[in-house]
Amino acid sequence: AVVSTQSTGPYHNQLMDVLGAYASYRPDVGYVQGMSFLTAVLLLNMDAPEAFILLSNLLHQPCQRAFFRMDADMMFIYFDAFNVFFEEALAPLFGYFAKTNLTPDLYLIGWVFTLFSKSLPLDIASRVWDVFFRDGDSFLFSTALGILKMYQAKLLQMEFEMVLQFLRKLPDDLDVEELFEHIRAVGLTPRKFQHTIVELIEINNVERKSRPKAGAVCG
Repeated sequence: AVVSTQSTGPYHNQLMDVLGAYASYRPDVGYVQGMSFLTAVLLLNMDAPEAFILLSNLLHQPCQRAFFRMDADMMFIYFDAFNVFFEEALAPLFGYFAKTNLTPDLYLIGWVFTLFSKSLPLDIASRVWDVFFRDGDSFLFSTALGILKMYQAKLLQMEFEMVLQFLRKLPDDLDVEELFEHIRAVGLTPRKFQHTIVELIEINNVERKSRPKAGAVCG
């Protein structure tokens, strides 16, 4: 972790205070694995009261709200949206992942839960956070695609388990400028992202209305 969660860690008490306060504030969400990484990054930049406020606001953003509340319908909409952008930007790698059953939930959840603070070096994760606060959820997906684009050639040579291990802890010597070049090259704008999400929500709503109601008699 960026900030140690061990009882001997320098930020342990503040970390527990903020997480406990949030669990009390939002008992419907409680504590979800990944919150400690978000809180740790916040505590490196501000005092505990401010960290609690920002954490609360952060987890109220649409994508984080869906993931941390385990809203299955919305999570799958985000996964579907990611696949749309993935196939469009990186067709060879998308095809390889589909062939080997490397579905987005196996790596994207960890990235979204921690805003890349677990998988990327801290200085690079901090830069991702800066743009995320400006552009919103779309930049999380841009970053995910940028990472995949940057390592596409290498990932195409890896087996299933090696891919997952690699994506969960990216190289410490990752070149931040190169990563951001790949992110820009993906070309995913906030407008395009939002349009796709809205479109998928509408499709999902239509499909739900067309499903037979529980207990309905057919024939």
